[in-house]
Amino acid sequence: MTRSNTSGPLTIHYECRKAFPSFIRPSASYSTKASDQNPKQEGKDLSTTEHPFDDITYNIPEKPVTFTEGASYSLVILAGLGIAALAGYAVFKELIFEPKEYKIFGKALARIQNDSQVTARIGHPITGYGQETRNRAARQRIPNKIWTDEDGVEHVEVNFLIRGPHGAGKVYSEMFKDNSDRTWKFTYLVVEIVSPQHAKTQLMLESYLPA
Repeated sequence: MTRSNTSGPLTIHYECRKAFPSFIRPSASYSTKASDQNPKQEGKDLSTTEHPFDDITYNIPEKPVTFTEGASYSLVILAGLGIAALAGYAVFKELIFEPKEYKIFGKALARIQNDSQVTARIGHPITGYGQETRNRAARQRIPNKIWTDEDGVEHVEVNFLIRGPHGAGKVYSEMFKDNSDRTWKFTYLVVEIVSPQHAKTQLMLESYLPA
């Protein structure tokens, strides 16, 4: 008796899967893992890609400073240092070296403060100042005139205001520097009492009489 073979292609494929299941499954899982890793790898490559203009931006050379620009900067710095030096010298001169007009102002005020004729009219203590104002700088600024005569003698003239507890007045004074002993001497010292009303008068405290 002859047995006919009725198995077709489907039967053979099924038999193969049944006989070799371990060879078929790993290949499927491998293909799945590979497909999962590809997007990650591509994303990594995209994230690490550098922008083509980065190197160009960071490597642009700075513009060199020309000789003219360097010279102008140096002049500005020197000018600033010069102004600072002049301001420092002015402050130093004012603090260390007393100006002549303030020296004469101090001598005249001290003479007035010790004069009984003045203190009897406007009281004591007596203060002196340049102008009748609340501005401190203006009060400290003493009107003055400085000159040298034909004999080479230096003169300083000052005018200022005085005030005491009972009144006020105006002061007109001039001093000269005696070349023989190099000391300052009064040419004249006049005090005009302007208040109170009943005490108005003019006092000649010093008058130079040449020998």
